[in-house]
Amino acid sequence: MAGERILLVEDNAQNRRLAQFLLTSRGYVVYEATTGEEALELARIHRPDLILMDIQLPGLDGFAATRILKGDAATTAIPVIALTAYAMQGDQERALEAGCDGYITKPLDTRGFPAAVRQYLAAAGGKEARPSHGERSEDPGRG
Repeated sequence: MAGERILLVEDNAQNRRLAQFLLTSRGYVVYEATTGEEALELARIHRPDLILMDIQLPGLDGFAATRILKGDAATTAIPVIALTAYAMQGDQERALEAGCDGYITKPLDTRGFPAAVRQYLAAAGGKEARPSHGERSEDPGRG
């Protein structure tokens, strides 16, 4: 499918450009935020189909921003996927506990990242699809 709206929350310009290119070249509409506060505002305005949330952000971090989004009736149903360079034991669990619906590690795999996004969107739409291609996924019991 094409035309799905994705909010990309990433403070690193290089990572943001790469993700934006990979997404727009596949037909997604991409809104960009560089802070947690900006992410909250854009999520409420645009109501994206998916939010890709960097965890380490200046000010309001991705965990806190996700908790706020999941606690707001207007944005609670929007799937939030953690994007993080943290790949330590327990980080995936922390992201899920904060309300994230999935987890993708950085650096982004240029082949696996678009496939994972497509599968998260499909799962959010009720289809039976889960991320693959080496991307980390949410607990199979969630989502």
